[in-house]
Amino acid sequence: MSLSQNAPTSKAKKREELKKQYKDVEDGEEIGSDDDLTRGKRRKTDKEKEKEKLEESEVVEMKKLENLIFGSLYSPATFGKEEEEEDGSALFHVDRSAVRQIPDYEDDADEELSGEENGQVVGIRKGEAAWEDEEEKQINVDIASVNRLRKLRKEENEGLISGSEYIARLRAHHAKLNPGTDWARPDSQMIDGESLDDDDTQVGGVDDILRTNEDLVVKSRGNKLCAGRLEYSKLVDANAADPSNWPINSVHFHQNAQLLLTAGLDRRLRFFQIDGKRNTKIQSIFLEDCPIHKAAFLPNGSQVIVSGRRKFFYSFDLEKAQFDKIGPLVGREEESLEQFEVSQDSNTIAFIGNEGYILLVSTKTKELIGTLKMNGSVRSLAFSDNGKHLLSSGGDGQVYVWDLRTMKCLYKGVDEGSTCGTSLCSSLNGALFASGTDRGIVNIYKKSEFVGGKRKPIKTVDNLTSKIDFMKFNHDAQILAIVSTKNKNSVKLVHVPSLTVFSNWPPPNSTPPNSTMHYPRCLDFSPRSGFMAMGNAAGKVLLYKLHHYQNA
Repeated sequence: MSLSQNAPTSKAKKREELKKQYKDVEDGEEIGSDDDLTRGKRRKTDKEKEKEKLEESEVVEMKKLENLIFGSLYSPATFGKEEEEEDGSALFHVDRSAVRQIPDYEDDADEELSGEENGQVVGIRKGEAAWEDEEEKQINVDIASVNRLRKLRKEENEGLISGSEYIARLRAHHAKLNPGTDWARPDSQMIDGESLDDDDTQVGGVDDILRTNEDLVVKSRGNKLCAGRLEYSKLVDANAADPSNWPINSVHFHQNAQLLLTAGLDRRLRFFQIDGKRNTKIQSIFLEDCPIHKAAFLPNGSQVIVSGRRKFFYSFDLEKAQFDKIGPLVGREEESLEQFEVSQDSNTIAFIGNEGYILLVSTKTKELIGTLKMNGSVRSLAFSDNGKHLLSSGGDGQVYVWDLRTMKCLYKGVDEGSTCGTSLCSSLNGALFASGTDRGIVNIYKKSEFVGGKRKPIKTVDNLTSKIDFMKFNHDAQILAIVSTKNKNSVKLVHVPSLTVFSNWPPPNSTPPNSTMHYPRCLDFSPRSGFMAMGNAAGKVLLYKLHHYQNA
């Protein structure tokens, strides 16, 4: 009876021990005696140590690789240290004394003393070259013989320059074409990895000037346009988005240099946004009763004056986008007001009238405010001296200079070699004026000498053989454009400082292909002469980029 009772008890105990064993195995514990447990813990400790050593070796290897590539950034070592660290982290040493910035207020003696006593290497100043090629000074480069290098000349007769000067001008030209952007410029200077405060930057503020290798003082001759060949590029036609089927009689840039108007006999006034790539059309306005012979912005950019062979003219307000029809003028019987000029101060419009009369109209009231009378017929007008003076010429072969403040003629003189004046233009500063004739002769005068009685022109241009219909100085009076509408490609550009004609203008018909100017009708420069637009009888407005001028 006792055996039968003990048997199940022993079985139950065995089952209990098995369950406990399985449970301990699931919990990841070792099963066995106390010695086995001790040995298990020892093995666990050894594995952890191996794992830690492996991680440490990986960290050391990473530091070695990091120092090898980037150098020891956080603990730069000094030269002369013989023993190496055991962990091998200082495999690559950076000499940061070479780039140490020397303050401008330190004396040379203090610099030498600090360098000798402290055993430090005296660093070079920020911006100086760490190495120079001596062969650069021995070679010479001829910048006049290669077309693409002529832009580096500072004087038109300059030829050979040294290699170092050649590199300096290349860098200056690159900096000029690729100016830095505001977001890319550092807000603070760094010296030995530490940022300077605003007060400290005032000490080294001279370094801001030395960030470029251009001349500290830009001489006026640096902006001088070279004679001989004009550097330009043909761009997309200004009116490519909406060309005309009729001749273009007027092209004119707005003062913001982005807006260009075109007008012609198709009675449409078009506005384009000029960027040289797309030249997007902004607006087109149709005038039903007026084929347009001339249209121009007021210099202040507020209005557009439009005229044709009519007794009236139009004024278009750009802000209100509204046309006003003005005329006929009270007390006048002119059948046509097609030719006019606007004063530089935007106060006066001068129309060519009948029988030698010049009609002066206020831009504000659009009413007649006075008349001037020549001996012969009037053919051309040009304002000068910011609207104070008016030049006129015509059938008697003389040039008149009018003072609009007194409404009297200051001086009149014979235009040399002229029997009939057909075109006039004045430089923006009023120092020069040019007079064109019906025989294709253009005389360039200094206004002060002409008014003083010296009638001899400083230059006579006779490159064209037909009547001069249009002339225009660019903004700095270094280029004078001369246009004759009677012949194809009859446009000449004069280099005013040297009084010579550019030899590569007009461009050949083959470069670029199909670039013929056809019969030119009108021309205008943008406010800073970066663009030049020319309308022709084929209804196109050709657009050119003048590389000498960086701004439109």
